[in-house]
Amino acid sequence: MPVGGVLVVAAGGIGDAILLAHLFPRFAALAEDGEPVTLLLRKDAGKAAFLFGGLAEVVSVDFERLGASFLYRRRVFGALKGCQFRRAISADYKRHPKLDEALILATFAPDTRAMKARPWAKYDDRLQRNAASFTSLYDGGPALTDKILRWAGFLDWLGVDGALPDLNFPPERCPPKATVHRPLILLAPFSAEKMKQCPAALYAGILDHLGADYDVTLTGAPNDLDGNPDFKALLERPNVKFDGASFEDLSPSLRAASLVVAADSATMHLAVAMGAPTLCLASAAYVGEIVPYDAAITPANAHFIHTVMDCQSCLGSCVHPANNRMYPCVAAIDAAQVIEKIDVIMGRVQE
Repeated sequence: MPVGGVLVVAAGGIGDAILLAHLFPRFAALAEDGEPVTLLLRKDAGKAAFLFGGLAEVVSVDFERLGASFLYRRRVFGALKGCQFRRAISADYKRHPKLDEALILATFAPDTRAMKARPWAKYDDRLQRNAASFTSLYDGGPALTDKILRWAGFLDWLGVDGALPDLNFPPERCPPKATVHRPLILLAPFSAEKMKQCPAALYAGILDHLGADYDVTLTGAPNDLDGNPDFKALLERPNVKFDGASFEDLSPSLRAASLVVAADSATMHLAVAMGAPTLCLASAAYVGEIVPYDAAITPANAHFIHTVMDCQSCLGSCVHPANNRMYPCVAAIDAAQVIEKIDVIMGRVQE
């Protein structure tokens, strides 16, 4: 890690890191002339490090080891203190007092700033004690607030002016488009939370409807097919292949895609950022916080289908029993509505 300058700690997952990248030029502007900027990500979110090139040096920390290994914790804390950061900023609303908050406080930076932490019954006492150790805390408003809008307000409070971000990266932040010989469709049906996934039969119905005039890539982590064997039948079609590429290596294909159909996942956020016409088949769990995007920031290429529920915005704490191993709001997604929306996105019919 570079010595001095500004440290930004962002302890969310890969999807959060992709969304953060849209606003990170403003975070980087917190540095004074010639100062380095360091971005600390959770280890799994390090897969999004390529999106911050030229803006920060990205380092990652294994949070599981941080909580379990005294020696690892001491080494990480010692390295942070040794960097002598001028400012240490937490980009997280939900924070763990013994992990990401501890990382900020371990810097002993003279200026430490954060949002007021999201209430968390298990850790509220510790969060309150830690709050006194920050130089200043931003009141980010109601607990249910769009993540991008909360970050934008935080940056305004930090004194970095700027407009709301365009959730399509500018061309200079994108790789060249992949070369394709036929229209390319990408399917990204997998999620770290499997209850957010629509069934393989829905995706099979999409392919039946579209026909064989497209090349189709089913994308996911290398082990996703083993964990979701129902999807292997899609690969029996001659125009369908599986690609377990990294996010960085997948980006050129996303830029060239005629359509991306995805679960609420990091791949969906990346597809939108790369400008691909994207349809997200979402749960209702994160309505008002992440997905769908707030109307003020939704780009023209981003489309969402979710089932309106009285219990929506549960943030994944579903109060209902699973329906065929899905959240009820996901199980209720209408396949006919999905097909109709795809036809509109692809210009096959008028909306």
